[in-house]
Amino acid sequence: MNWVGYALAAAAASIVVYIATRMIRAALIRYRGPMLVECPENHEMAAVAVKGAQAAITAGFGDPRLELKQCSRWPERQECGQQCLEQIERSPSDCLVRTVADRFYQGKTCAVCGTALGEVDWMERQPALLGPDGRSVRWRDVAPEQLPALLETHRALCFDCHVAESFRQQHPELVTDNPWARPAGPSATS
Repeated sequence: MNWVGYALAAAAASIVVYIATRMIRAALIRYRGPMLVECPENHEMAAVAVKGAQAAITAGFGDPRLELKQCSRWPERQECGQQCLEQIERSPSDCLVRTVADRFYQGKTCAVCGTALGEVDWMERQPALLGPDGRSVRWRDVAPEQLPALLETHRALCFDCHVAESFRQQHPELVTDNPWARPAGPSATS
């Protein structure tokens, strides 16, 4: 084989590696993170995680092979048939907790200041939830399987108001409210 043949073989191999890498990366993003499914056994929400690397690698060769890595109903129900995976196979992005949360914030305004929330910055300025009791709740303090029920009773809270409300909750002795500057809300005090 001459140098042209080697160059063509190297180029073809590079293209195959590039395409496989892109497919694996896309599948890894699709199946990475906590997911919400309806448990077929009791019809309640369960938080699950699939083996993302396995799903991504097998997706590179066709259909991904999904297997649960963890479930909020384990260890008691660890020997289940994992029929909930069918929900993930049908629509993996709809099962992701981050998708559920993003949809909740779409078109919402902050319950305290009224600012439109827009697209969520999940890395640095995560919005929070404002409970009926006026307390701010961080996302990391919410169990994923409790999220759907919480979204029915809580309202959207922007990052800035979450910081202010958290400070107000933790150090009420250091806060003096100005009733003319603060809009009336569930946590406003006189």
